[in-house]
Amino acid sequence: MSTLPDIGLSAPAPVHQYPGSHRVYGPSALGGGRHRFWSLTFMLARTEFKLRFFGSILGYVWTLMRPLMLFGVMLFFFTKILNINEHSPTPHYAEYLLESIILITYFQEATAGAVPSLVGRENLLRRVRFPRLVVPLSVALFCLFNLCMNLIVVFVFILGSNVTPTWSWLELIPLIGLLVIFSTGMGMLLSALYVRFRDVQPIWEVLLQLLYYGSPVMYTVETVSTKHFHPLGINIPYARLVVINPLGAILTQARKALLQPSAPSAARALGGDVRLLIPLGIIFGIFALGLWYFNREAPLISEKL
Repeated sequence: MSTLPDIGLSAPAPVHQYPGSHRVYGPSALGGGRHRFWSLTFMLARTEFKLRFFGSILGYVWTLMRPLMLFGVMLFFFTKILNINEHSPTPHYAEYLLESIILITYFQEATAGAVPSLVGRENLLRRVRFPRLVVPLSVALFCLFNLCMNLIVVFVFILGSNVTPTWSWLELIPLIGLLVIFSTGMGMLLSALYVRFRDVQPIWEVLLQLLYYGSPVMYTVETVSTKHFHPLGINIPYARLVVINPLGAILTQARKALLQPSAPSAARALGGDVRLLIPLGIIFGIFALGLWYFNREAPLISEKL
């Protein structure tokens, strides 16, 4: 079989055998060496990027058009029809809306794309031995390519709105890092679950919609600061609920870093710095759970497909 010898795609990877069992299962999630692992990840992501726009005249522009068109429709609807920003104006609302749409679109594309990624590469997984974790990671990396290019448009839009660059803009780097970790962890978990349970995809599509409207994308934490949730007689501000969600915490902090230094931080919306451990714990907890479950299921993936 013709393969890519420079990254060792056809080289045998370590197999896994359960203690006390004579049955040898398929390749593990991480086996094969660090260089081979990352080479395969970048190769799959680059190949997906090229194939996505193959034969398209506009190419990458189509990837950018979707969030920009959504931004335009939402901006018109909320500012002209509902006048959502008229009575309690949010400075740089249009810029915040565009920035939030671009960031949450990465999460949606990375996780939704990861769900069927293993099943979609069934022929490759059955015939070639390579670390299985490469597949969902390549999806997250491909979506990261798109995010980086989309952010260029965001910064052009922000600079065109007379927002002065500050050192706080650098805070976006760790925020995107946390977003990638959260998305990758969820992608690993969902892709492995989908091999066994095909109901995962429609369920996740519904949950993505809930996360979208439950995150401060079209609104800010100030918008819901006067609203409260009363489960069992406990008074919980909605602003605190939307920022417990890691996506809400990232969007809120990104707004403060990029657009409005006087805006409430994620810590302030949660009621204290210590409470930031909640969304951070969710991010790293999901990543650890996804890595553990994917690593456990990896040797059995070919058999379950």
